[in-house]
Amino acid sequence: MAPRIQLDKAAWRWVETVKPEDIRQEHIELAYRINLPACKRGACRRNCKGNPNCLVGIGEQAWLGEIDENAFHNIDDPNSERRDKNTFVGLTNLGATCYVNTFLQVWFHNLELRRSLYQCNNSRAHDHNIESDYEPESICEHLQYLFALLQNSNRKYIDPSGLVKALGLDTGQQQDAQEFSKLFLTLLEDTLSKQKNPNLQNVIQHQFCGQFSYVTVCNQCGRSSALPSRFYELELNIQGHKNLTECVTEFLKEEKLDGENRYFCESCQSKQNATRRIRLHSLPPTLNLQLMRFVFDRQTGHKKKLNTFISFPEQLDMGPFLEGKHDQKCVYELSAVLIHRGISAYSGHYIAHVKDARTGDWYKFNDEEIEKMEGKKLHLGTEEDIAETVKSQSRKPKCSKGFHCSRNAYMLVYKIQEDESSDPSRTIVEVPSFLQRLVDQDNHKFEEWCSEMASMRKQSVDKGKAKHEEVKELYELLPARDGEDYEFIPLEWLKKWLDDSTATKEIDNSLFLCSHGKLHPDKVAESKRVSLQAAGLLYERYGGGPRLNGSSLCRECVGQRCRVLRLKNQLNEDYKEVTNLVKRTFSGEGYWVGKASLRSWRQLALEQLEEDEHETKHSNGQTNGQGPHTNNNKEFCSELSEGTEDEMKTFNEDIVCSHGGLSILETERKLVSSEVWTKLREYFPKAPEFTQNKEPCQQCLTLEQEEKDNEAVSKMMALDQKNQLLNLFHEKNRPTLTKWPQDTDVLYIVPLFFVEEWRKFIRRPTKSSPVSNVGNTLLLCPHGGFMFTYDSLISGDAQHIALLWPNEWDVISRLFIVDQAISIHCFVQTTQSGSTPQYTTQPDLCWECRESFLFQQQRDLREYTQATVYIRKVVEDQRMIKEAAPEMNASSSEAEEEREEHPKVDGEKDPDFNQSQDGAKRLKLSDNSAASGAAAAAAAAPAAPPPPPPPPPPSTNVTKLGGIRRSTRHRKLRGEKALIVSANQTLKELKIQIMHAFSVAPFDQNLSIDGKSLTDDSATLGSLGVIPESIICLKADEPIADYSAMDDAYQVRMPEEGFKGTGLLGH
Repeated sequence: MAPRIQLDKAAWRWVETVKPEDIRQEHIELAYRINLPACKRGACRRNCKGNPNCLVGIGEQAWLGEIDENAFHNIDDPNSERRDKNTFVGLTNLGATCYVNTFLQVWFHNLELRRSLYQCNNSRAHDHNIESDYEPESICEHLQYLFALLQNSNRKYIDPSGLVKALGLDTGQQQDAQEFSKLFLTLLEDTLSKQKNPNLQNVIQHQFCGQFSYVTVCNQCGRSSALPSRFYELELNIQGHKNLTECVTEFLKEEKLDGENRYFCESCQSKQNATRRIRLHSLPPTLNLQLMRFVFDRQTGHKKKLNTFISFPEQLDMGPFLEGKHDQKCVYELSAVLIHRGISAYSGHYIAHVKDARTGDWYKFNDEEIEKMEGKKLHLGTEEDIAETVKSQSRKPKCSKGFHCSRNAYMLVYKIQEDESSDPSRTIVEVPSFLQRLVDQDNHKFEEWCSEMASMRKQSVDKGKAKHEEVKELYELLPARDGEDYEFIPLEWLKKWLDDSTATKEIDNSLFLCSHGKLHPDKVAESKRVSLQAAGLLYERYGGGPRLNGSSLCRECVGQRCRVLRLKNQLNEDYKEVTNLVKRTFSGEGYWVGKASLRSWRQLALEQLEEDEHETKHSNGQTNGQGPHTNNNKEFCSELSEGTEDEMKTFNEDIVCSHGGLSILETERKLVSSEVWTKLREYFPKAPEFTQNKEPCQQCLTLEQEEKDNEAVSKMMALDQKNQLLNLFHEKNRPTLTKWPQDTDVLYIVPLFFVEEWRKFIRRPTKSSPVSNVGNTLLLCPHGGFMFTYDSLISGDAQHIALLWPNEWDVISRLFIVDQAISIHCFVQTTQSGSTPQYTTQPDLCWECRESFLFQQQRDLREYTQATVYIRKVVEDQRMIKEAAPEMNASSSEAEEEREEHPKVDGEKDPDFNQSQDGAKRLKLSDNSAASGAAAAAAAAPAAPPPPPPPPPPSTNVTKLGGIRRSTRHRKLRGEKALIVSANQTLKELKIQIMHAFSVAPFDQNLSIDGKSLTDDSATLGSLGVIPESIICLKADEPIADYSAMDDAYQVRMPEEGFKGTGLLGH
């Protein structure tokens, strides 16, 4: 079938030769495409939307062939969730809890531990009413119930969220698996020690606890001292080793104590060289060997994983390593291998390979998935190739028989080898009746769920089969044969009817109607012509309407569309003719036409035609099937000049003034001949008409003259004010407070905002409004008192004000409206110690509002969030401050640059205050400002507006007291980085941010601010005096071999916080 655009054009091609009054039924059927040939199955890759007779590719393919019952539902077979016979139960991964699941499976397969847990007293389980869900509370109760489900549940896997929630673990964060093992066993040991049954109190010790001692021998006198200790696992260093024997040997090897590490001998009563080693005295039935794969990398400040191959035996003889007690069993058999897939210490996946103590079979436990190994042998080969993104530098070594090699194993579990004559009943662990009752309750719920899912599957299949028969029956009836009655059905409805995933609604044809209540010609492309019989069956089953049949073809819409298309075809010729006529010179009477209208008249004509013939446009606009007129419209638009006015509504409206007369702007209009105007008038009969002799609007001329007069007055006013206040305008000869002028005892104060607005007016009097009011009340509190002291003004508050000479104040009082005069007076006070200048303000300072203002600023210093501080790394012990002018927050380089740009005038000192880009104030204390004390510091700190109306907003360049403007942008130096911090975060957390920014470990960081060291890691930044825009100096120490500091680095790394706040730490 031809493309849709070609079908659209073909449907209306007849309008070129047929006038609206000559339209017949055959033309109407052409417009509605009644006689287009229907497409056959296989001929179209997709449905032909331009052809109402194409019923291919609307979703029927899924129903006409052989149907798979599974296509009628999206419900998995509930039996896939059922536990397979003679296999174990998996555990659901709750997000990042695979490390928990691996240990739970290992502990479950420790039969002695499981048997002991079953014996724990649990009155809640004994008394539980099976009508409600059982919710364990203590760790023992959770572990009891979980182990009972793992043993006798009918489910393929169970959900451990109850235990995980009780422990307070974050399911979205992967934690250190080895640390989890230690903490959980400690917690379980503590819980079991409180059991009344004495046989249960020491279960963890009996199963996992061994004994060794640290033995130190003095080289001088030979005295030996031993420090006994217990262990629950042996932590073996694997770096530089190839097999487990080497790791154990290094663990027990002798260490020399000399130099600074010499040993204080009790016999010699002095420090002596000595040797120290670990002696193993007894081993537990279950021996846990932690392979230290995750170590701290001092270069990066992070943990890293050692992907080193380690060989370990299936049978381990610990006899050579044990001292004394030669009758103790020392031969162990491998019972579990815990694997970490991945090359990073902070990501990856944990799985466990566990040996079934009853059968000797090996199983791989991977969360929900459990795989039985072939031949009762452990297979680790596939695990060593997963998650390897880089080529390993070492090849996998060949393993002897009875040995295994792994670069991902991080824990090995060995169990004491049992005699063949041992009691076989030891491998049988029965679930107690009180727990089995709870398991049966859960199994009953599972079976009910399976039945419910099976029933839902059957219902969906039955419904699908019925729909299949319906579709096969109706689809054969859909095509309308030539000469037979037909109806139109929406294409989208037919698609949804054939899409079984959506509910079939009633047929809605209301959106397809034209203004005459019939089928709109544009909508035929979105509907399908079907047989009357098929339409009757569909309406009978699904309802809806209104029904559209052969009598619903709209003659009026077709006639109107015909007229519009013919006019548009003629428009092309008229456009060319008008374009040529406008270029010619003419004589005689002319007409004024707007240039914008002339540029876009063809587009306006199209819009006018379609507005006049609005019924040919469907109410839903052009989102429906686009008819040929829409395409012509696009063609016309593409040929328009770039001067098209988007907002043009009516032709010639661009030269009509607001009073309805001819616009006075002659540059916006053009004189055209009467011949051109006649042509345009045919398309725009209602357009405003202005002959060549038409006078421009008198009101507009009068207003234009008044505006020119006002501009002249503004220029004269600006020139007069500038001449009277020339120094103020040019910022020359400005008074300062730091060095009081000798020839006056009073200076006047106005808001800096007033002066800046006045300067804007002087520079551009015709573009800016003249200033009429001074607005001094902005500097006063609600009680009418002044808000600033002399000390605070020289310390920085002067950024809000401008100082005036008395003669300038006289001029300003005469030229502007002054709401309140503000002045500062200097007088000499004579005392016995000499004469000192004193300063007062008029009005007087309002101490109540001033104190409130300072309190607000101080509070904001301690309560900021998302503020910027700058970390400056120094190589040597440099002072990042100005000479004799220590800077709390500002950049010293900034001050030096400004000193070069603006040389100081004799006796003038820099103001002690500047401002950052975001408006936050930054204090700089000088010798002169030191006397102002804490009040001046608080006044200069970042603060919210005080209780009275806030001062006017400061300008980008802050004006100094002496009238010199200075830059306020923080200039970052090399080696300096900006960090976002909050007042309530600790110094420890800031060090972690610095570690990521500078790659300096927290314990190598020496931080200081204004020469004061920051050492309390637990203190908040607010309490340490770190305020927004602060500059903190960082001096990095050379790395030292401090293993305790390394351990600390594990604790400070973010975002990992270990098991802080969980039930494993007793919180």
